[in-house]
Amino acid sequence: MSTLLLLNGPNLGILGRREPEIYGTDTLADIEKAVATEVSGASWEVLSLQHDSEGDLVRDINRHHSGTVGAIVNPGALMIAGWSLRDALAAYPQPWIEVHLSNVWAREQFRHESVIAPLASGVVVGLGSLGYRLAAQALLELAGANR
Repeated sequence: MSTLLLLNGPNLGILGRREPEIYGTDTLADIEKAVATEVSGASWEVLSLQHDSEGDLVRDINRHHSGTVGAIVNPGALMIAGWSLRDALAAYPQPWIEVHLSNVWAREQFRHESVIAPLASGVVVGLGSLGYRLAAQALLELAGANR
């Protein structure tokens, strides 16, 4: 069985109750279940990790540097200035997709640039929790699991 890394950054552990008008009503557990369903046909399991600390996310990326087929990463606000997160993802050898629940470009100006997006295999924004499932589908294609 192959493992897909699902990483979520600060404040994403409170999805479902955090500004539902922006982030929706799905909880992180709902998202984890949807991603697991999406990749189950390829016999992938999902390792879901959420931290409010950048250092913990960096540690998890480094810990799972090998042994995973790819990653879905929602860095939350760390997209803006998460330089150590960026460096850890630069060293991650598998494809990974950056995901944001809200359309960051329709929001405050400070959210309009991601320091990690240029390294990602792709970016999905503004589609709510559906974005995670789309990222999982993309990773299945990138890893050749749909062939």
